[in-house]
Amino acid sequence: MNGTMTKGDKIFSIVNNIIMVIICIVMIYPVLFVVGRSVTPEIERALHPLRLIPSTLDWSGYSFILSSGSNIVNSYITTIMRTLIGTSLNLVFTTLLAYPLSKQYYPLRKPVTAMIVFTMWFSGGLIPSFLLNKSLGLLNNFWVYILPGLVNPFNMIVLRNFFSQIPDSLEESAKLDGANDLRVFFSIYLPLSTASLATITLFYAVYHWNMWFDSMLYMNKKEMWTMQYTLRQLIDSATVTDITVVGSAMDFIPPAETVRMATIVIATVPILCVYPFLQKYFVKGMLVGSVKG
Repeated sequence: MNGTMTKGDKIFSIVNNIIMVIICIVMIYPVLFVVGRSVTPEIERALHPLRLIPSTLDWSGYSFILSSGSNIVNSYITTIMRTLIGTSLNLVFTTLLAYPLSKQYYPLRKPVTAMIVFTMWFSGGLIPSFLLNKSLGLLNNFWVYILPGLVNPFNMIVLRNFFSQIPDSLEESAKLDGANDLRVFFSIYLPLSTASLATITLFYAVYHWNMWFDSMLYMNKKEMWTMQYTLRQLIDSATVTDITVVGSAMDFIPPAETVRMATIVIATVPILCVYPFLQKYFVKGMLVGSVKG
């Protein structure tokens, strides 16, 4: 090619750029709208319902969340600890399970994989799960957030398929040089699986960060509630006209709309800050781990 663009190429490039700009605006506008509404005074919000940038900033929604009786600080700490510990343990056990199941010579490969896949289709149900966790002493225990979902079957299958695509010759060469299975796993398979590991890490981190249902089921201690469940309780209380603040000396109670928008920002900004660092691995990790069954 001589590097010159034909008339058709130029038209295609212009149209393509216009479409991409429109798509970007469609995706970015809701984010900016929520952030802007969270600091927009009630009067200005009523007069200019579509304005993104308010003329004056109103931080009452954030003040209400952080200073009310919502226990948001403890909930944030609990959620951060859950995300860090849970994601780390999820990744360790998922990789340790996916590695042997990716080996054709492993005798229990098919039956173990079948049992794991079976759990993706059928589950014991809510009541058996509650009774099981209760019998294990996990009620009002931090580990109820971690242990029941230690290995996600879907993530394990994705990682197993990726391990299966790594040439067996690499393992054979390493073992000829005296490496054992653990050395092969840590020195060959993990370094070659950066994309898939980053993708699985993101899946697990988002799961732990967004989860609230297990707090409602298994946790009676408010100081051990996750952030999402605490914010959910706060939103429920903000839906009524008169918000009752327990243990708070606030003179001004913000509107429910302000509280809801501030809640969305507080819940989503941390995970949005992490995603750009893993985004470049995301698509690649999903594709390479889903080609081979």
